[in-house]
Amino acid sequence: MYRGQLTKWDNAKGFGFIKSSELSSDTFIHISALKHMSRKPKQGDFIHFDVEQHKGKSRATNARIEGVKANSSFKVSKSYKPRSGNKFIYAAVIVAIAAFTFQRLDLGKSNQTPQMQFTPTPIPTKITPTQQFTCDGRQHCSQMTSRSEAEFFTKHCPNTKMDGDNDGIPCENDSRF
Repeated sequence: MYRGQLTKWDNAKGFGFIKSSELSSDTFIHISALKHMSRKPKQGDFIHFDVEQHKGKSRATNARIEGVKANSSFKVSKSYKPRSGNKFIYAAVIVAIAAFTFQRLDLGKSNQTPQMQFTPTPIPTKITPTQQFTCDGRQHCSQMTSRSEAEFFTKHCPNTKMDGDNDGIPCENDSRF
């Protein structure tokens, strides 16, 4: 581990340079190497650091500011370098999510999607319990005016679409009834 003084620091850009008597040239340092420190560095601070080569240039890693407390929840580790095998894993995850979404939304069965047809019907102002209903072509819960009417249509009229789970109770999710 080396020790040097921060000779230049650009707070807006988050980087600077450390001069160390142990090294022949100034060492680049980025704010990410000091993210575990309780404050940002200032020009003139003494820095303890390791050096690694990055794109042919040396840069500081695992750095700490002398005399400044480090955050206790941070653990110093080597810099993360993604391996090329991770790309395959990411691609596999994306394909799995797409397949799941495709299946859940039934995108492959677009020619079988039911067409919603709305036929406006007059709504009676009052329905008496003794009134008999007649099959008049209505098929959906949105066209019914009461639960008893929906039950009549489900039991006596063909092609109704009001009991989605086939349990004999029509329009279960309709909050009007």
